[in-house]
Amino acid sequence: MVTPEEVIKRSLDPQSAVISRDGLAKTIYSRLFDWLVEKINVSIGQDANSRSLIGVLDIYGFESFKTNSFEQFCINFTNEKLQQHFNQHVFKMEQEEYTKEAIDWSYIEFVDNQDVLDLIEKKPGGIVALLDEACMFPKSTHETFANKLYQTFKTHKRFIKPKLSRTDFAVAHYAGEVQYQSDLFLDKNKDYVIPEHQDLLGASKCPFVVGLFPKLPEETSKSSKFSSIGSRFKLQLQQLMETLNSTEPHYIRCVKPNNLLKPAIFENVNIMQQLRCGGVLEAIRISCAGYPTRKPFFEFINRFGLLSPQALEGNYDEKVASKKILDNIGLKGYQIGKTKVFLRAGQMAELDARRAQVLSGAAKKIQRRIRTHQARKRFILLREATISLQALCRGRLSSKLYENLRRQAAAVKIQKNARRYHTRKSYKKLHVAALVVQTGLRAMAAHKQFRFRKQTKAATKIQAQWRCHRETLYYKKLKKGVILSQTRWRGRLAKRELRKLKMASRETGALKEAKDMLEKKVEELTYRVQLEKRLRVDLEEEKNQEITKLQSSMEEMRKKVDETNVQLLKEREAAKKAIEEAPPVVTETQVVVEDTQKIEALTEEVEGLKANLEQEKQRADDAVRKFDESQESNEDRKKKLEESEKKVQLLQESVTRLEEKCNNLESENKVLRQQAVSIAPNKFLSGRSRSILQRGSESGHLSVDARPSLDLHSHSINHRDHSEVDDKPQKSLNEKQQENQELLIRCIVQHLGFQGKRPITACIIYKCLLQWRSFEVERTSVFDRIIQTIGHAIETQDNNDLLAYWLSNASTLLLLLQRTLKASGAAGMAPQRRRSSSATLFGRMTQSFRGAPQGVNLSMINGGVDTLRQVEAKYPALLFKQQLTAYVEKIYGMIRDNLKKEISPLLGLCIQAPRTSRASLVKGASRSVGNSAAQQALIAHWQGIVKSLTNFLNTLKSNHVPPFLVRKVFTQIFSFINVQLFNSLLLRRECCSFSNGEYVKAGLAELEHWCYKATDEYAGSSWDELKHIRQAIGFLVIHQKPKKTLDEISHDLCPVLSIQQLYRISTMYWDDKYGTHSVSPDVIANMRVLMTEDSNNAVSNSFLLDDDSSIPFSVDDLSKSMEKIEIGDVEPPPLIRENSGFSFLLPCSD
Repeated sequence: MVTPEEVIKRSLDPQSAVISRDGLAKTIYSRLFDWLVEKINVSIGQDANSRSLIGVLDIYGFESFKTNSFEQFCINFTNEKLQQHFNQHVFKMEQEEYTKEAIDWSYIEFVDNQDVLDLIEKKPGGIVALLDEACMFPKSTHETFANKLYQTFKTHKRFIKPKLSRTDFAVAHYAGEVQYQSDLFLDKNKDYVIPEHQDLLGASKCPFVVGLFPKLPEETSKSSKFSSIGSRFKLQLQQLMETLNSTEPHYIRCVKPNNLLKPAIFENVNIMQQLRCGGVLEAIRISCAGYPTRKPFFEFINRFGLLSPQALEGNYDEKVASKKILDNIGLKGYQIGKTKVFLRAGQMAELDARRAQVLSGAAKKIQRRIRTHQARKRFILLREATISLQALCRGRLSSKLYENLRRQAAAVKIQKNARRYHTRKSYKKLHVAALVVQTGLRAMAAHKQFRFRKQTKAATKIQAQWRCHRETLYYKKLKKGVILSQTRWRGRLAKRELRKLKMASRETGALKEAKDMLEKKVEELTYRVQLEKRLRVDLEEEKNQEITKLQSSMEEMRKKVDETNVQLLKEREAAKKAIEEAPPVVTETQVVVEDTQKIEALTEEVEGLKANLEQEKQRADDAVRKFDESQESNEDRKKKLEESEKKVQLLQESVTRLEEKCNNLESENKVLRQQAVSIAPNKFLSGRSRSILQRGSESGHLSVDARPSLDLHSHSINHRDHSEVDDKPQKSLNEKQQENQELLIRCIVQHLGFQGKRPITACIIYKCLLQWRSFEVERTSVFDRIIQTIGHAIETQDNNDLLAYWLSNASTLLLLLQRTLKASGAAGMAPQRRRSSSATLFGRMTQSFRGAPQGVNLSMINGGVDTLRQVEAKYPALLFKQQLTAYVEKIYGMIRDNLKKEISPLLGLCIQAPRTSRASLVKGASRSVGNSAAQQALIAHWQGIVKSLTNFLNTLKSNHVPPFLVRKVFTQIFSFINVQLFNSLLLRRECCSFSNGEYVKAGLAELEHWCYKATDEYAGSSWDELKHIRQAIGFLVIHQKPKKTLDEISHDLCPVLSIQQLYRISTMYWDDKYGTHSVSPDVIANMRVLMTEDSNNAVSNSFLLDDDSSIPFSVDDLSKSMEKIEIGDVEPPPLIRENSGFSFLLPCSD
């Protein structure tokens, strides 16, 4: 430290020494850089006397890195300056040009960044000024500098303070927001010029170093002890801008195609960002909105005058001539200035195109004339030369042609004579050979015809004898077969009657159970009818009471109004009489006072009466309005009463039908008991004799059928060999039938598949049973074996494909049995009992089966046409039908339970949104780029359920399960989903939130979309089963819950939910997204009151739902829902196709 008296020396600590060393290095680097720039400028050879300057300014683009320091701040400051210059040059100059030319122009706004420049360089409150101020204080740090910035620019819209940093700051530049780290701002801005360093390097022996550090004047050295990099940078930038303002700049925007620095790769988003940041898009927008093309009048007329020559013929002004040219062309949207023509974008190209078209037409016209002249000249010369050449050629050709014709005539004459000689010689030889061949062939044909006639005569004799013998044998066999078939047929009818009686006795137990079930249903329906009657009586009483109350209130109101009117009239008359009968005035002052007081009193009374009258009128209007409301409510109640009456009528009809069924069952039980009693005494009779006796005593139709056979074959009745039947053929027939049954069982064990949506297994079983007459026998094992085969096949409960296959076959077979079999009639009834059989259950079934049933066509082997055999089913067949019904219900339940097991784990995950998903919902993740991916991840569990449902539906479709059963399955599955989700929502408070409601709503939308894709044929009313959870979720996500009343919530928003359920949801609701409240306390209080009133009802106290796992259909419903089934053309499988015992399965050809 130098003082006037002495020089004080002070030692530096390590940190100060490091700072001094770094300062010296920066100073040397700066002087070297300045020296290098000066040498380059000198070597370029600039002319100091030149008036024009051509310079290229290349700067860094806008920079925004992860860490932005003082260098990025200075570069972005430069870009802001240059962007302002670009805006002034492009936008302001453009609009000044339009203003100068006085054209019709609307001002276009553009983005001005002057506020950012003021934030950075304004004095004394700019960032650079504050940075210089902080550098001059030795104790200043980057933290104090940052706090100073926060305090100074806390209200500036371009200055942003980060939330998670105390020393960083952000500036909203024209190209975007950049966050700077102020840690090294002070160090990089300081530029100390230490005198010791200056003296040390100035005293160097190297002239190069001395030239870098020249000696400074004493005043300059004292005043410039502290210098700032920022200030110097700002000063240099100001000089640069002055240079740019004094020149005419042209801008070249360089675009970086990709960040990988590789060819043929274009990043569209990056390039678009660069164009937007550089103001190119804004310049293009203004250029397109303005007039980018402009031409002086002289240049415009000189170039485009040929488009409209008539505009140049008169002595018009240049401006008028330019306008006429544009008008003749038909351009619109242009502007005519004072000295120039202003054209829109694209109009200049259109003018050039038309000019080129005119010039091209003129050039073509000139070329056409010249080419025509040249072509005609060449043609005349060519024609003259051609004529002379043709004359020479034609003379030479004519002489040659004459010589050729003469030689040809001589050759033809020689050839004619030679050919005639050779032809005559060959003809004579051929004529002799033909005569020899014809003689031999005619002799051979005569011999052959003779032998054929001889053989034909012998064959005719042999055929006559053989046909006579064959017809005789056929007649004898036919006669013997007819007698044998009549005998067996009569025996079979006798056995059939015996089996009917045995079967009727066995059906008593099953009918008794059906009777008990129907009695229970009748009791339930009777209770419901009584309950409906009580409700109807109560509604009528309440209606009458309300009507009487309203009528009485109306009469009272009318009486009060009449009394008020009468009283008012009386008061008015009394007031008039009092005024007329007033005594003569004695004391004038007193009388006037008394009259005035009376009048005032009367006036007050009149006003009071008027007020009372108005009140009474208002009460009357209120009463009328209440009466109208009561009438409307009465009308509504009448409608409801009529609807309830219709329901009661329907219930009564169902009760009557059930009573008829019960009566029919009772009558059938009595008939079956009588049949069982009649069967007992006949045990000891032989099979044939007992059947013959019963036939003869009970029915007469057999004797009628037997008469033709007796008349036809009466001569053969006495022969014993035709009336008796051997036991050996019967045994062989049973063995063959057993073999066929074994083959059938082996065949149905295999997966036979489908043919035209028809299960082959069910069709084969039905046709075989019908052909073997298994439905009409008393004892057979084929039904048990079929049932056992189905039972073994469905033991693997997890294989949905196999279960769906057997469900399709079992339901189809059950449908065929339902539409084909009929229960056996009451054969042992008395004649008078049989006449009334149509009133019984089996009698009505028989009547319904008399017509041609719809849905089953079977190709019969014997008849050869498509007919349907109605079979009187015996006990084994009816038992088989019941077992088949049980298996259909069992397989249906197994399939439904498998799907429930598969989706149950997913339902536990679907009721509550994941935490990450909930956070994204609360923070508004929809604004992120990956919104679609987040939404997909959010409903992944719901999509798992949809995937399971889709796979399950595809499995049922591939196995052609009836759509009726598919609808029932999915209806129960959706009911299960509704119960599980709704109960979980009521039992877990964390699920009753707003964001969780949005999550479940998105999942329910996925299920709705699935139902739409599945169509009503398979989905049915499945979507309606989710009504509880849909209304509960709709209540969770609705806004402004405190404004909703209890009537709106219970009738409009959630009509299905009970008061207990609504109270549970309302009290457990919490909004984790917007922080809103649940319903108002008044609504909660009203809910509590209603819950207290309903506390006596045990059913209403439970707010949870129950899952219904019953079978939701009957055999009749299944039969009505399924369509017509054609089984006549079903191809049998290869295993039984070649077997002769199954030839009846082959489809008959027309």
